[in-house]
Order: sequence, then structure tokens, then C-alpha cells
Amino acid sequence: MSNIILTGDRPTGRLHIGHYVGSLRRRVELQNSGEYDKIYIMIADAQALTDNVDNPEKVRQNIIEVALDYVSAGLDPAKSTLFIQSQISELTELTFYYMNLVTVSRLQRNPTVKNEIQLRNFEASIPVGFFTYPISQAADITFCKANVVPVGEDQLPMIEQTKEIVHKFNSIYAPENPVLVDPKALIPEAEACKRLPGTDGKAKMSKSLGNCIYLADSADEVRTKIMSMYTDPLHLQVSDPGHLEGNTVFTYLDAFARDEHFERYCSDYANLDEMKAHYTKGGLGDVKVKKFLNNIIQEELEPIRERRAAYEKDIPEIYNILKRGSDAAREVAAQTLSEVKQAMKIDYFEDIELIRAQSERYKGF
Repeated sequence: MSNIILTGDRPTGRLHIGHYVGSLRRRVELQNSGEYDKIYIMIADAQALTDNVDNPEKVRQNIIEVALDYVSAGLDPAKSTLFIQSQISELTELTFYYMNLVTVSRLQRNPTVKNEIQLRNFEASIPVGFFTYPISQAADITFCKANVVPVGEDQLPMIEQTKEIVHKFNSIYAPENPVLVDPKALIPEAEACKRLPGTDGKAKMSKSLGNCIYLADSADEVRTKIMSMYTDPLHLQVSDPGHLEGNTVFTYLDAFARDEHFERYCSDYANLDEMKAHYTKGGLGDVKVKKFLNNIIQEELEPIRERRAAYEKDIPEIYNILKRGSDAAREVAAQTLSEVKQAMKIDYFEDIELIRAQSERYKGF
């Protein structure tokens, strides 16, 4: 069986370093690993419209931002298929057929759906499109027969929902020769990469909270955000013992710092464990730690900024990349849809045996 990856992002804003450590950096590694036959990266604009229905221009404008972040971070159109969800009409038809395999009560029990409904204050009036997006996501995953889906832990219920749809479809329509492929989740290995907090210590980065470091931020913007980052409110003097739990600077260091960074930027310590030990004992100031983190983040983001500056000079080519990827994805989706319709016995015009049998049936009339 082929090894195929499907993953993506909603185009609701520029991507930040939470996206980078949580998924984007890993996607580039997977792309370059040579272990996968196909990698599909989707800009999920149709899904974004489920809770931005009154602001389609926001979604429209952010497609190019996300695409620029993708290629700047190292996603290569020659190795990964970058496409726009709404341009694959077959996904809508697959979603419609899958809806018959899921009950309303099952969607209501989906923890991710419940959390997202509360987050967007949809309790009193839930848009149907938003409520059913786990089914739409199943169509996204199955159209290319992805067997690996990189996600955060909060998305595991969505993968479970897809697996249920796959199993039910195959058991009803294709028990002998399964049509859909059972996917598995690939979650970040490092704990710090699973959920990077905002610079203010809040659990989640949010544009509205102004606590994000964006991949497209200038060096000065990154420096300013890091130097104002939340640390330990009890660490008032350099000599005071510091606390690591809830300390955003050290959470970021867990995600980014490597031993070689200490050789380049902070040779007082051999590794992060030594720095942590000194901080918790007392005698290490927040400013020094922040300056160290700034050097690391700048080193990580500088090549991304340089590539973005180059890509921004030819925006039409970015759209061409997305069009070529969307055309390729749609061709694959059309094949899967054909197999789905054949299994469901609704491929009336392609079913030569059906036409022959009906002809024989009516010969005597």
C-alpha cells in the first residue's frame, strides 16, 4: 500500500511559530524524508467559511498568506501537492454521501466539535456546515486515500470520526474490496511542540490577543515580542529562584533549543538542562534567557523571511503553484469519487452490466 499524507490549514490568518513547531516544520521533514509516495497539503478555505460566512474576503486574502508561509518554510511544490479545498468539487459530493453514515448524536459527542462550538459561541445557533465539518474532513482525508494524517492531539477525535466513516462505508458498500483507506494520526513527538502558548502565557496563540510570533514578522518585531514575553512573575530579582512551569520562555526553548545553540549563543551552559538548573536555583536573569531565545528564533526564521521576500516578488507564480496542485488533487479526487459511486451502485451510465440487464428485462414487453 502507498504511504500518503494529507494535512492542511484554515486560511484565517498568517501562520505563526505555533503552526511551525506544531506541524509545518514536521511537514517539511516528512516531505524530505523520502518515506512517502505522496504528500497533499490543503488550504482549507471551504472549512474556514463555515465560521466566516459573512467575511469571505478575509478567507480570500489569507489564501496567499498561507501559501507564502508554506513555500517559505520549505514545502516544495515538486515534492508536495499544494491545493485549495474549494477548488475540488468532488470533496463536496463525497461529504454528501458520507453524511448518511453519521448520526446527529455522534457529531454532538465529538469533543473537538463541542470545544469549537463553545469557542465560537455557536451553542444557540450552530451553522449546519460548521456542525458537519468532521464529515467534510473525512472527505478531505479519504479523497487521496491518505493513510497518515499529521495532527495535534486536539484533532484526534476528528481522525476517529474519519475512521468510523471509512469502516462503515467499506462494510456496507465494499466488504470484499475496500474502497476507502483507514487513516492513522501522526502527532508531534516533542511535548513542547504539541501546543505552543502565546507570548503572554495564554494557552493558545490568537491574532485577536496579539500574542503571536508570525513567520513573516521582521527581526525587530520578533525581538520586541520575545523581550516582552511572559516568564515567572515571582522571579523579581536575578538572585531569586525561578520557576519553569508556566514560564513561556522556557516552553519555547523546549521547542527550539539544541545543544549547538549553546555553543553559539550562550557558552556558559552545555545544554538546556544546565540553564534550567541555574534558573531554578537562582542567579540567572530573565533578560539573558530571552536574549538567548531571541538568537535561536532569529536563526530559525531568517531563512524563511529571505525565501518569503523572494517569493513575494512573483505572486502570480504562487497562484500557478496552487492551481497546478488543485488540478492534480482534483484528478485524484475524481478517481476516488468514481470508485465510491461504483461501490454504492450509483454509477448508472458507466455500469454496462446494469444497462444490459435492464435491456434483457424489458425485451419481452
